[in-house]
Amino acid sequence: MNENKRPETMERITTPQLAEAFIAEQLAALREQIGDKKVLLALSGGVDSSVVAALLIKAVGSQLTCVHVNHGLLRKGEPEQVIRVFREELGAILIYVDAVDRFLDQLAGVADPEKKRKIIGKEFIDVFAEEARKLDGIRFLAQGTIYPDILESGPVKSHHNVGGLPEDLDFELVEPVKFLYKDEVRVVGKALGLPDSMVYRQPFPGPGLGVRCVGAITRDRLEAVRESDAILREEFAKAGLEGKVWQYFTIVPDFKSTGITDGLRTYDWPVVIRAVNTVDAVTAEVAELDFGLVQRIVARITKEVKGVNRVLWDVTPKPSGTIEWE
Repeated sequence: MNENKRPETMERITTPQLAEAFIAEQLAALREQIGDKKVLLALSGGVDSSVVAALLIKAVGSQLTCVHVNHGLLRKGEPEQVIRVFREELGAILIYVDAVDRFLDQLAGVADPEKKRKIIGKEFIDVFAEEARKLDGIRFLAQGTIYPDILESGPVKSHHNVGGLPEDLDFELVEPVKFLYKDEVRVVGKALGLPDSMVYRQPFPGPGLGVRCVGAITRDRLEAVRESDAILREEFAKAGLEGKVWQYFTIVPDFKSTGITDGLRTYDWPVVIRAVNTVDAVTAEVAELDFGLVQRIVARITKEVKGVNRVLWDVTPKPSGTIEWE
């Protein structure tokens, strides 16, 4: 039997009752696999790793150590939310690593998207490995691998997880949600009591805001991405669009244009709004937005985000555009 094939008899998890049954089954399986040993988890704050963390906290408690690496490319408030939910509310042993300067120094002057991705991925593994070596008695490595990851790219998830650890860190894998689809993971997360902002978190690229700060990343332009994204998400929430639009975010490209701010001529960046709906992410249609909402977003971004004097709306479907810009 293929260990990475979803059992044909496995029922789709669509209700809280089915989620509770899955949780009970997994808690027993985790306790049997881990025993009295210690387990390590790279906790990004995304729904997959968050659900795995919540399961392990229930299953083995203090035998779990979570490592949250802040590479400076997360959305506004995300590191704080991870600390609040897991350390303060769920009582997890959580190591927070502020690696912002380390990542951004490595990325300085690098404009090629693929090179940026490789730098971010390598640096993440290096930071995580350094933290892992500081800990004694770790036997298991937990990962938020889900079934589409196995179908698309094999058993190791490459973005938030750390399958490429050095050989001296020889851990046995723990993957409690590896047979679940994303919608099932969300149902389980809800049943575990995780906040909606985590459970229904939008798809977020592994390199984070690094691929939305188009071209070579600078700290000021990265901050413009982060702040404009926060405004966009806040206004979509006010308009009741959370969960109705599949993905929405902002991009700040590496060019400037002339504008007028507070009566003075400026030469600043544009912010690009991207909002799409899709079923499978293979194709995507542009979300139809109320123009009054767009105007409110434009007014806030141009007033509140430093270094920005223009807002654009990307109305390109996929294809010919991709969902992300890099």
